[in-house]
Amino acid sequence: VQLQASGGGLVQAGGSLRLSCAASGVLSNYHMGWFRQAPGKEREFVATITWSGVAGYQTSYADSVKGRFTISRDNARNTVFLQMNRLKPEDTAVYYCAMRTGSRTTMSSMRENWAYDYWGQGTQVTVSS
Repeated sequence: VQLQASGGGLVQAGGSLRLSCAASGVLSNYHMGWFRQAPGKEREFVATITWSGVAGYQTSYADSVKGRFTISRDNARNTVFLQMNRLKPEDTAVYYCAMRTGSRTTMSSMRENWAYDYWGQGTQVTVSS
């Protein structure tokens, strides 16, 4: 499995960016997440989208991005997106996409780094004030 993240860049506060993460080498039943790491800080959870069978897809967001960011996926293209609106300088970080294959764990666990099997290389997002 390989994950290729793209779409980062420099944007002014209040602006928008759309990140993409293309996955190759996967078949089905995978769950995706976005994390970010700012300079001098630990990598933190941003959003996740999981497949729950009867319940369909479920999403979860960090409180800091809820209402501003939207995670979505295009299964036909094995691609997950992160639409980021009303960006703030504190959103500046390297953004990583991640994949968990097989069964989903709890939604709370999907916020943890250890829940994911594969990671992309990261894409830089810089928000100027």
